[in-house]
Amino acid sequence: MAADEGERSPTRSPAALNWPLLSRLPAQLEGLTEPSGWRDLLNQAHEELKARFFAEEPVEELVHARAALIDAVLRAAWQRHCASHADWALVAVGGYGRGELHPASDIDILLLVPRAPDLAGSAAVERLVTFLWDIGLEVGHSVRTVAECAEESVGNVSVMTTLVESRLLAGSAALVEAMRQGLAPERIWPVKQFFEAKVHEQTERHLKANDTAYNLEPNVKTGPGGLRDIQTIAWVAKRHFGADTLDGLVTHGFLTEAELRRLKLAQTFLWRVRFGLHTLNGRREDRLLFDHQMRLAKMFGYEDGSYTLAVEQFMQRYYRTVMDVSLLNELLLELFREAILTESEPPRPLNARFQVRNGSLEAVSEEVFARNPSALLEMFVILQQNPDIHGVRASTMRAVAKNLWLIDEEFRQNPRNHRLFMDILRAPVGVTHELRRMNTYGVLGRYIPAFGRVVGRMQYDLFHAYTVDAHTLFVVSNLRRFMIPRYDHELPDASRVMQQLPKSEIVYLAALFHDIAKGRGGDHSTLGAVDAESFCLEQGLSPYDARLVAWLVRNHLELSITSQKQDIGDPQVINAFARKVGDETHLDYLYVLTCADVRGTNPKLWNSWKASLFREFYERVKRALRRGLESPIDAEHLVRETQEAARRLLAEHGIGEEVLVRSWSRFTQGYFLQHSPEEIAWHTRLLAEREPGADEPLVALEPRSVRGTTAALIYAPQRRQGFARTTAALDQLGLNIVDARITPTGDGFTLDLYHVLEDDGAPITDPDRQEEIQRALWRSLQGPADAPFAVSRRAPRQARMFNTPTQIALAVDERNRRSVLELTASDRPGLLCEVGKVMMAARVELHAAKIMTVGERAEDVFYVTDFDNRPLAAEAADALKEQLLRALDQGPQAQGQPSGRRLA
Repeated sequence: MAADEGERSPTRSPAALNWPLLSRLPAQLEGLTEPSGWRDLLNQAHEELKARFFAEEPVEELVHARAALIDAVLRAAWQRHCASHADWALVAVGGYGRGELHPASDIDILLLVPRAPDLAGSAAVERLVTFLWDIGLEVGHSVRTVAECAEESVGNVSVMTTLVESRLLAGSAALVEAMRQGLAPERIWPVKQFFEAKVHEQTERHLKANDTAYNLEPNVKTGPGGLRDIQTIAWVAKRHFGADTLDGLVTHGFLTEAELRRLKLAQTFLWRVRFGLHTLNGRREDRLLFDHQMRLAKMFGYEDGSYTLAVEQFMQRYYRTVMDVSLLNELLLELFREAILTESEPPRPLNARFQVRNGSLEAVSEEVFARNPSALLEMFVILQQNPDIHGVRASTMRAVAKNLWLIDEEFRQNPRNHRLFMDILRAPVGVTHELRRMNTYGVLGRYIPAFGRVVGRMQYDLFHAYTVDAHTLFVVSNLRRFMIPRYDHELPDASRVMQQLPKSEIVYLAALFHDIAKGRGGDHSTLGAVDAESFCLEQGLSPYDARLVAWLVRNHLELSITSQKQDIGDPQVINAFARKVGDETHLDYLYVLTCADVRGTNPKLWNSWKASLFREFYERVKRALRRGLESPIDAEHLVRETQEAARRLLAEHGIGEEVLVRSWSRFTQGYFLQHSPEEIAWHTRLLAEREPGADEPLVALEPRSVRGTTAALIYAPQRRQGFARTTAALDQLGLNIVDARITPTGDGFTLDLYHVLEDDGAPITDPDRQEEIQRALWRSLQGPADAPFAVSRRAPRQARMFNTPTQIALAVDERNRRSVLELTASDRPGLLCEVGKVMMAARVELHAAKIMTVGERAEDVFYVTDFDNRPLAAEAADALKEQLLRALDQGPQAQGQPSGRRLA
């Protein structure tokens, strides 16, 4: 090979340069003198590649064609600016060194020099780089000697990896060979150390993605199971074997032909997704954001089905692909570990079917599973019983995959397999870990076919952050944490209840089945309950236990929805829920399942407020059950309990009965039902400090309230638009309002209590931030009554991708003499402010608000009356509905979102 020809571009198909422009490009570049001409040609070539992508040409050809395009441009530019430096080398490194370039991939080049450039050489480098930028080619470049390459690589495995993938474009081949010799494993980064470093690098990368490939908006390049995991395999193979392609792993016996096909199919799919992302955005974007998911699903030909959206089908394909990559990555890294790291030790027998070799579990022969199919479950029991075993041998992983077909209906009806599966759930350690391993290996989806159908199933909303299977296993993981005393500090009450349950496997089974019917149409709770009861009876559970699991699946949403959308201070709500659960056992199981479920749905949606709300409702229902369903709790009983508890708290602060009578006389029974003893004691202390007859407003914050929030109290004369102004002030600060209670005192004042959290779900602990909130609340009180106000914050990017049709339902609560307004709408800044404005204009009095955000959707409940403290008349209710719909669907914050509405 001539020194100035460079190494052949790794174009795998003659078609890579067979389109008109790309095939003529090298000759056309020679005749151009101005950078603008080069830039125009590059733009035309990129448009040609885009057209070929939309024409559905194989993405492999396009990825290599773009590398070949850049090769041609760089070689021509090198000839123009650096040809006189014959002892230099122009080298492609990194992904470009592999000859793989997506439309916006990094173009990294190394100018390899025999010695540090002199002034003339530095000027040549500067001219080259400036020219490349002038023609629109953004390159990352470095200028190094062979010695400097080795020196940089010694302390940085990423630099080493980049240089390992070097490819000569032009100049001195001898210099590049010298660099490769200097980076050889016998000189720096021996294979063992390189392997360990890359595995550590992958582990750290996975942790940044919550160690799951099933995030809402995954990164196709760096996420678990993404392209970087395939590259990690290739890097180790290159370092160990000198293999330039994945095909070399077959030659060396590390991959079967079938596994190579799976890996290549996965890579092709992920390449197509990444190429599409870059093409749609016109820039580098490796995240599958919501809007990109929809556009790619349409581009790739997916169509909405009866029960699944096109985007959900596309993303299920994505998630199943990355799951397959994860399994192959684990398999190959285990093979490398066995070949590179481990000194062979004699196997240690465990039983007739399994042994431990070099710390990993191994089947004694390839025929173990064929001879004894139950071993496909037994291996996970053994891993639980032997926590010192760090993994599974690659040969055993392969044998599992080869014999998955043995898990058929006969296998599922085998009592021995029932016992083994229940042993996995009843094990003291390793339940979550082995269930996840079973899912990765495909065993769990074969043993529970309904679970296999939800593997990789996404739900296109902001509430569910993970696929159904990933969420399900997170729920089991949360339950397991409740069982382990060292995690008691996270949710002490849930941990205490969980550790006292008679059979923890009951709630694990409920967790496995609670979302298993997603995507079938119909009520997934009802359908899943049928599946759960049938499965539990097959596994040998008693009819009572099977019915309990089914009941939990059928009602797994009830405690969450009731506590967040109904007035849990209302005795009727408490008694009705007590009748629904029937006994303390059902309540205990439901409470821990609810906490684990909501906590595992989306880490951004779980907060101390929800923990407090669930705990308070659980405790109130438990007290009702202990009284007996035949002696339901009444309002007078609850008020007495609350007042006595508040008295005890106030006595500790030296506040006597006279002050209590004066302070409490202004409140009705509803106040004591709506507030906790701690809140009442706080309010009483604040009111006791005021001069009798004082009419100035009072604003106070409790940074860490008993409900896990920051409580903001406003005691002020009744004012127009009070709720709207206050919520606007809090919303403009980016605070999340989770609860509001408006209590008229009968003397012309109102006591308003708002529970707020920061956007990350934490209470406000920073003193400067607390002062900012108090100033904003004072401003909302002191402004002119007719001063305009609004929330100018924009809705987050993700929320703007969704449209929730506005739904309004109004019902009369005769017993409490009020109307209950339920609102479902797209969540956005200013929503509560707009609702408050409409209510005031409609002469509606707001008494309390339950604020519930479900991803992109607001599901709020408002307790209202007319100005005479009566439920809304039918005519007034209809008028309020219409006014709310007009304001919410046509207001400024709704602009840009598709409109939709429905009256319930």
